[in-house]
Amino acid sequence: MNHLVSALPRGPASPRVQRWSRRRLLASLDTLEYGTLLVQFGGGEQQAIEAPRPGPSAHLRVHDAAGLLRRVVVSGDLGFAQAYIDGLWSSNDLATLLYLLSKNLDRLRNSDRRSLPVRWLSRLQHALRRNSLRGSRRNIAAHYDLGNDFYARWLDGSMSYSGAVFSRPGEPLQQAQQNKYRLMLQRIDARPGQQVLEIGCGWGGFAEQAARFGLHVTGVTLSREQLAYAEQRVQQAGLGDQVDLQLRDYRDLHGQFDHVVSIEMFEAVGRRYWQRYFEILHDCLKPGGRAALQVITISGDLFEDYVRQAGGFIQRHIFPGGMLPTERHLAGHAASAGFDVLAVDRYGTDYADTLAAWWRAFQGETAWLEQHGYDERFRRMWHYYLAFCEAGFRDGRIDLVQLTLHKPTTCTGDD
Repeated sequence: MNHLVSALPRGPASPRVQRWSRRRLLASLDTLEYGTLLVQFGGGEQQAIEAPRPGPSAHLRVHDAAGLLRRVVVSGDLGFAQAYIDGLWSSNDLATLLYLLSKNLDRLRNSDRRSLPVRWLSRLQHALRRNSLRGSRRNIAAHYDLGNDFYARWLDGSMSYSGAVFSRPGEPLQQAQQNKYRLMLQRIDARPGQQVLEIGCGWGGFAEQAARFGLHVTGVTLSREQLAYAEQRVQQAGLGDQVDLQLRDYRDLHGQFDHVVSIEMFEAVGRRYWQRYFEILHDCLKPGGRAALQVITISGDLFEDYVRQAGGFIQRHIFPGGMLPTERHLAGHAASAGFDVLAVDRYGTDYADTLAAWWRAFQGETAWLEQHGYDERFRRMWHYYLAFCEAGFRDGRIDLVQLTLHKPTTCTGDD
């Protein structure tokens, strides 16, 4: 690998090096097993690659073959993402291209030449972002405190930044988000007047809906921006007497509640704290109470490689300190904490549709983003993030689960 890296210039490449780099890129892509790919280079050169098995039809335009090849050789998947952010390549349908590459990931990774020093550095950086009490506040702020106006431009009116549940094709996203909230209330078998804890209350969408249902809601978040928005939201809705929102880490919670809801907060907990999270969840529930969790999971056969690749695109650029569990991790930790697992329901395709809607909305806000200082590199990073996640859900490498848990009214054992 070292001789290949040394052959690639760090600055502008000569035409000869660009031609050589194009050949190397095409040779790597020619290993595709599924789908078709049209690869275009500057000067009108292009090549269509047809894999032996049917799959997505995608497009890749390479603006700097030598620069892209260097990034991929040195840093693998992360280098490919960073090359997009830096404008070394583009696509007329980014999500479909990433879906195609995801379907062919095993074949492509057989020639993954990501260096051991880069892997080691990535894992070290991920470890330094561990989700201690202080680290959690820093990691959450890195993502959610970009500004409420930023998120309001491309999320739907519910300000829900999590996967929706669609009851029919073409259903408006805001309605699909309300479907999700209702499902969570059904899973905990909510009754008016009950006390519900929400761990990770975001901008207050679920808290508002639960309060309208007649529940008393305590919500916690680590984002000051989200807290300010959510507090104003419930006050304007006339629900302030039913909702108590706090800037608090879940590890600092006290008291017990009839039920607990947590929507896509677990992904930010960090692997070393997974068991502790479920233990705290158990402690916060009254006997007989239920917990409903919505969590993004990763396929079990990909988990170990995912851990080895810690420091990848999303962990590096979007969610510092984040880690996805498998379904088996969730069920195992829940059982170890004393829960009965009542149900596991999956909504990966719904999340792909949610992300597609977000991508379109984000793309439509280019002028506003430019006016407010979000430069092209930042916008390309978010384009890649949203399309990357959509591709993962489409391919089934990641999924969205709703986990329903029950705390027994009596303990089993000799007593």
